[in-house]
Amino acid sequence: MVSRAVVVAIGINALGYREVLGIAVGDSEAEGFWRQFLGSLKERGLDGTRLVISDAHLGLTAAIKRMFQGSSWQRCRVHFLRNLLSHVPKAGQDMVAAAMKAVFVIQAPDQVRAHWQRVTEMLRKQFPGAVPVMEAARDDVLAFLHFPQEHWRKVWSTNPLERLNKEIKRRTNVVGIFPNDPAIVRLVGSQLLEQQEEWQLERRRFFSEATMAKIPEPEEPLELTDADPNAQPAATIS
Repeated sequence: MVSRAVVVAIGINALGYREVLGIAVGDSEAEGFWRQFLGSLKERGLDGTRLVISDAHLGLTAAIKRMFQGSSWQRCRVHFLRNLLSHVPKAGQDMVAAAMKAVFVIQAPDQVRAHWQRVTEMLRKQFPGAVPVMEAARDDVLAFLHFPQEHWRKVWSTNPLERLNKEIKRRTNVVGIFPNDPAIVRLVGSQLLEQQEEWQLERRRFFSEATMAKIPEPEEPLELTDADPNAQPAATIS
């Protein structure tokens, strides 16, 4: 009996609607596995990607950098905070968590960056071991600042995918052990199909057309029309 990794990608298309992009099963989450998965999405038509949102798994981030050159990468703020707090003594974790959450309440980009720096200096005085983590992650965690403010709450973490992940875990835990990879794909795939159909039927935009129009242009011009709903300007991967 061996453990298997099941990965899922969802995205927001050019018209602001959510879509399930793909699923893969592998024996590890090394860069090669992620590159193969991301490559399969591109082969099936994923194009014009503006922003990829994920945690900072080394294999995944290396694959994103190689496969989506020119796209922005948003490091999930929730995963980052967990990583940061692991470098802070337990007695100080509540204080640091509160200070970090304040970063995401501020509305002006310059003030967000300034508050990030203030938190960094606070850590330098009290918990210096956490400072390198803050400094290394700054640009990646604050990547959302380059996108429309109306999108910030939905793109600064992988939370939009978490509800779907929880349901997948619930269903796979019921089965427990699968005979092979196709059996995993059938079960998880059926859940993803249900989710995709739900999104199509409700026809509720994740982002409005007006705010989608504010997304910065990529290095290469896109040719997106109402007849081309499969082009993906943003994707969330888990």
